[in-house]
Amino acid sequence: MPAFAYRGRDARGGLVTGRLDGASSGAIADQLLAIGVTPVEISPAGESAGIAAPDWWRRLSAPVITDVDVMLFSRQMYALLKAGVPILRALAGLQQSATNVSLAEVIGDLRVSLDAGRELSAAMRSHPKVFSPFYISVIRIGEATGELDQSFNRMFEYMEFDKEIRDRIKAAVRYPIIVLVVIAAAVAIVNFAVIPAFAKIFESQKVALPLLTQLLIGTSNFFLAYWPAMLAAIVAAAVGTQMYLGTERGRYQWDRWKLRLPLAGPIILRATLARFARGMALAIRAGLPIVQAMSVVAEVVSNAHMALRIHNMRDGIERGESVLRTATAAGIFTPVVLEMISVGEETGEMDDLMTEVADMYEREVDYEIKNLAANIEPILTIVLGVMVLLLALGVFLPIWNFGSVMLKK
Repeated sequence: MPAFAYRGRDARGGLVTGRLDGASSGAIADQLLAIGVTPVEISPAGESAGIAAPDWWRRLSAPVITDVDVMLFSRQMYALLKAGVPILRALAGLQQSATNVSLAEVIGDLRVSLDAGRELSAAMRSHPKVFSPFYISVIRIGEATGELDQSFNRMFEYMEFDKEIRDRIKAAVRYPIIVLVVIAAAVAIVNFAVIPAFAKIFESQKVALPLLTQLLIGTSNFFLAYWPAMLAAIVAAAVGTQMYLGTERGRYQWDRWKLRLPLAGPIILRATLARFARGMALAIRAGLPIVQAMSVVAEVVSNAHMALRIHNMRDGIERGESVLRTATAAGIFTPVVLEMISVGEETGEMDDLMTEVADMYEREVDYEIKNLAANIEPILTIVLGVMVLLLALGVFLPIWNFGSVMLKK
């Protein structure tokens, strides 16, 4: 579809310029008039020098639309709609000001769909990688109730909360990962450089080597002889693991296992439950029935194991069971949270009580993250101490034996 550069005047008489794709200049004029812009000049946009890049290369090199991009888009839409700006004009302004080219294309596609008479939520379904089912459901409720601006604001607040939780989880596991990488590097240096140098000295002196030293030298020789095969095995294991995790069963097993990790597992569990509770509160407040709310929230908790538990809760509610009963059967909530769910179900204030649940789990996540380093440091210190002790004994015991032999002579 050809591109056209245009100049026009908005409702206040201000100059508006930009670039749009359309079948003809008449189609561009229709788009501009639909968003309240009176076209002054429309001309074909000049093509860049050289041969245009193929479609597959443009898709491959296009910038990725991140959660932060969608979050800012939601906030901007809320501000524009709250100020009374028509939705088509709001989308046109965001398309022109978007710094992410891919996001600008998505917004442009939304505008085309709205011009064709489709609803915004229906247009968003064409971009499942950008807008989640949960996002679309909340926007659909906003369209039905006439509170579209509030729906965008609620999604901004939810995505901001979700991003904060994810950042906290990354911060919680970053320190252990760095230490493990350093330990792996230290082991590699010792086996490839330190031990071989001492082994040559011991061989030249014909000193009887202790068992520990023999084990260290044997391990080092194994590394030196078979490191290409070990590297290939590590790469093959990484690729195989990635392929397995890409399957439904593999993802479920991994999501289930990571919740049982020592130290980090409880943090991930509580953070996931906080996202679930916050999402439920938002969905119920937006007007979704609780059964439908659980269906859409299960898709955005980013944990297949937890999603299965939530689906089981939804199935129980569909059979006529109470929310409290299904939550108890799920076995993932603390007694205090179950009590809050019971009160919320009785009083009809489930959204407020789920917000309290989310706040409670968030406070627990904050506390455990702050104490994670204090809990991990003793373990890592012991591991490093044992490594240094084994290396020192393996290297210096033969030197002591050699000194004893020399003194006897």
